[in-house]
Amino acid sequence: MTTSPPASDLARPAPVLALRVPTDEDAHHWHRVFADREVMEFHGGRPAELSVYQELTARQRRHDAELGYCLWTVTDAAGEVVGFTGAQPWPHAHFGPVGAIEIGWRLARTAWGRGYATAAARTTLERLRAAGVPAVVAMVKEGNTRSLAVAERLGMRHAETFSLPGGSERGRRYELAL
Repeated sequence: MTTSPPASDLARPAPVLALRVPTDEDAHHWHRVFADREVMEFHGGRPAELSVYQELTARQRRHDAELGYCLWTVTDAAGEVVGFTGAQPWPHAHFGPVGAIEIGWRLARTAWGRGYATAAARTTLERLRAAGVPAVVAMVKEGNTRSLAVAERLGMRHAETFSLPGGSERGRRYELAL
């Protein structure tokens, strides 16, 4: 089932962006654009080491080669890296929707509020449909209002509120059949 975007989204032109399979160099770009405590507030609270992004970009290249999708690098009209969006198999074996395909996005703070996350996620959904993926989930921490709004703009259905490991934080699982 697909849903139409809200009328307010239709009034704003989609930003010009491109999605590409992450390169070795993108690990450095991601490290730079995510080296911001505000960006990382819902992703561990502090910037990650470069090695985290080196492993992540390598894993995404494997996903693309094996599955036909991954977390793609997002670039703006000038070709500057502004973050990533895409999908991957749920990466945790000890909690959450094990076996599901998770759609996700993370952008540099300078790209917030410009429609990049929604536009890139819509492109991701088109690519996933073409790859034969039947459904996706989005796992979002409750306080992450920006990401919750993106999930809702995509037409995702709030399926569950849950406690994150450790029990001090809550998250929401959204679902969308493709």
